[in-house]
Amino acid sequence: MPFQGVHAVLPTPFHSDGSLDLDSLKRMTNLYRRAGVNGIATLGVTSEVNRLTETERAQVIESVVEEVSGQVPIIVGGTGEGLRICIERSRIAKSLGASAVLISPPRMAALNSDAVLAHYSELARTVDIEIIVQDYPPACGFTMEPTVLARIAREIPSARTIKLEDPPTPLKTAQILKAAQGLEIRILGGLGGVYLLEELLAGASGAMTGFAYPEMLVEVVRLFSSGAIDQAANAFYRYVPLMRFEFQQGIGTALRKEILRRRGALAEATVRAPGGALDAATCRGLDILLQWMRDQQEVKWISA
Repeated sequence: MPFQGVHAVLPTPFHSDGSLDLDSLKRMTNLYRRAGVNGIATLGVTSEVNRLTETERAQVIESVVEEVSGQVPIIVGGTGEGLRICIERSRIAKSLGASAVLISPPRMAALNSDAVLAHYSELARTVDIEIIVQDYPPACGFTMEPTVLARIAREIPSARTIKLEDPPTPLKTAQILKAAQGLEIRILGGLGGVYLLEELLAGASGAMTGFAYPEMLVEVVRLFSSGAIDQAANAFYRYVPLMRFEFQQGIGTALRKEILRRRGALAEATVRAPGGALDAATCRGLDILLQWMRDQQEVKWISA
């Protein structure tokens, strides 16, 4: 399956008491789908996946699958602390309707390139589903060099899509493509989309991230793919201030949820403990930034 374009990573909505808010999840899924994304991803790092029970994971997948109704591919995070957990989560994701699983290497004391390759190889042998390799060192404590990612793609045909989140991502994108020369390999940027244009220039196929205005990501990729690079740059750089603000370490999920609440997608912007919460100064900064962007007449999506 050619995973190209924009694949939106959904945050997980909660009520004020911390319970799952499936009604908000469906509204948010519909908002992203109507924005024109090429795929929907759930149970990623910014989905607060480590704060969900296995039962809640299944509820989230079922809700998203039902709302999407086969209109776009659904990618489900299946990373686990060990191969058996990863296999089980991938099997469940497939049985519930997922098109692919997003997998980061597990944390282990002696993690190396051979162990990483063995992990993905066994998963691919055991579960017949597309695998998106997540290159995000903070998740596993291991940095996959471009040659390692190219080797995974060469030896495992079902793992030829990479979600790249190891900066500098534009440079690493070019290095991976060079190392994998001759293979049909797809690289999707993450990190809140803050390097999207530069990643596209380096050869990326799109993005897999959770920015609260997916319309902008879709528009940038559309313009770039049509050859209108200057227009893509104009669309992208108008949103960089908001992307930078939203992607703050520790409170990025809370900010994204607050923006989605203001858009009417979420009933509440609750983040499960011990997630970061927004203070008055941060909310005031968001107010000023959004107002400034509304004042830029050419930015048409802010009031969507």
